[in-house]
Amino acid sequence: MTEEGSRLEVLVIDDETQIRRLLRVTLESAGYRVREADAGLPGLAEVTFRRPAAVILDLGLPDISGCDVLKRLREWSQVPVLVLSVLGQDDQKIGALDAGADDYLTKPFSGGELLARLRVMLRRGQPSDDLKVIRFGEVEVDLVRRVVTRGGQDVKLTAKEYALLRLLAVNAGKVIVHRQILRELWGPNAEEQTQYLRVYIGRLRQKLEENPNNPRHLRTESGIGYRLVVE
Repeated sequence: MTEEGSRLEVLVIDDETQIRRLLRVTLESAGYRVREADAGLPGLAEVTFRRPAAVILDLGLPDISGCDVLKRLREWSQVPVLVLSVLGQDDQKIGALDAGADDYLTKPFSGGELLARLRVMLRRGQPSDDLKVIRFGEVEVDLVRRVVTRGGQDVKLTAKEYALLRLLAVNAGKVIVHRQILRELWGPNAEEQTQYLRVYIGRLRQKLEENPNNPRHLRTESGIGYRLVVE
């Protein structure tokens, strides 16, 4: 066993027993811990309770499609997802990427390529050592596990809420201007849509601030942007 995936857990969602067996052998040989689900809905439940470091998701599942799994997952989680497809599923691959997949592999695939793509996905979202956990008030933002807690209890955030909080957290103490936030979270065509930010900042304050109407941490810099104050 190598140290590549030490202590990191990967969830495999695939209804083919042989594929799950192959993935387990490949991943465990590289040091990952592996969980399995043979359908989409059990897979979503596993993500909720296990908080894996990454998900390997087959597009063809017996209950709901892989794209539907992704859409539901991206409502609240940014866990890296590697999609598995078969030849001729180009439209589904595009749909999966549009729904929030980080990468895809076409069956059959080599174990080496699978592990390489998994490493890239995990590296892409990995914060630096001094930015793994951000704390303010009773809130803790674990940027490695993508988990937010308040007073030790999990806080359910949508994918967009988490992305906004993460952007503020990694720039804690700095003012992030409206246009930068809108460009990074909604794309360049949304730079004038400041109403998006008011709505999402309001949601975060309701979930994270002791007094949402007089926020201590999620501060508005009038006419400029927002700042996360952590002291």
